[in-house]
Amino acid sequence: QVHVVESGGGLVQSGGSLRLSCVVSGNFWRVLNMGWYRQAEEKERELVATITSGGRRSYADPVKGRFTISRDNAENTVYLQMNNLKHDDTAVYYCVAQIDGGVGYVDHWGQGTLVTVSS
Repeated sequence: QVHVVESGGGLVQSGGSLRLSCVVSGNFWRVLNMGWYRQAEEKERELVATITSGGRRSYADPVKGRFTISRDNAENTVYLQMNNLKHDDTAVYYCVAQIDGGVGYVDHWGQGTLVTVSS
C-alpha cells in the first residue's frame, strides 16, 4: 500500500509565500516522476509543476518564475515553494507520485491541501 500525504496549505495574503510538502510512504520499489496539480472551485484540475527522479523540472505558464518544485529522493518527498502568490492561485493542491511497485508504474494521489490567497 502507498500513502501520499500533502501538507503546508493555508491562508496567505496576496504577494505572500507558502511551501507545500508531500511525503510518499509505503511498500514500493521507487518513486519516479512527482508533481503538483491544483483545482480551483468550479474549475478542472490543472497541472502546476512536475519533477523527474533526475531533477528535471517543468512548470505551467501561470506559475513560471513564482513557483519552484524540488524533491528529496532519500525521503521520497516533493516540495512546492510558492512565492508572490496571487488570488488566482487559490485552489486545492494535489500531489501525485508515479510509483514503481515492481509490477508496473502507477500514479498515486494525495488528498490535497487547500491554499487560499486573499486579495
